[in-house]
Amino acid sequence: MNKGGLGGVSGGGSGSGPTAAAAAAAAQKQKALLQRVETDVSNLVDSFTALVNVSRVNDLPVRNTQEAFMMEVRAARMVQAADSLLKLVSELKQTAIFSGFASLNDHVEQRTAEFNQLEEKTEHMLARIGEEAAASLKELENHVYSSAQRMSPLSEP
Repeated sequence: MNKGGLGGVSGGGSGSGPTAAAAAAAAQKQKALLQRVETDVSNLVDSFTALVNVSRVNDLPVRNTQEAFMMEVRAARMVQAADSLLKLVSELKQTAIFSGFASLNDHVEQRTAEFNQLEEKTEHMLARIGEEAAASLKELENHVYSSAQRMSPLSEP
């Protein structure tokens, strides 16, 4: 049986980065899961068919014993296939839960990157505004100090 979670896979890869790698891993995992489901359902159907075919009533005691044994074997195979399908359902439930967390983490990382870019733009804008304000203040100081009617600091207007 193929065991393991189906959580979102992220990591380096070709294409457009982690998203392409995650998509490829998800496609591969989906293919493996579909193959598991197909195998388990096929085992269930085959075992049930054999169980029905073997369940004929015959008069020979040896033949009936062999058929009873075959019925037990087929029933055991059906139980194994059903158990495998139940485990698959459990894995799918876990995947639904954990993939939600993975996509939430991806969204948080994306928003963090956006906010970092916005912070950088804001810092550049504030630096430019500060430089413009300093240049304007210097220009005003030069104008005040160079004016002909400059008032002394002690005189009143």
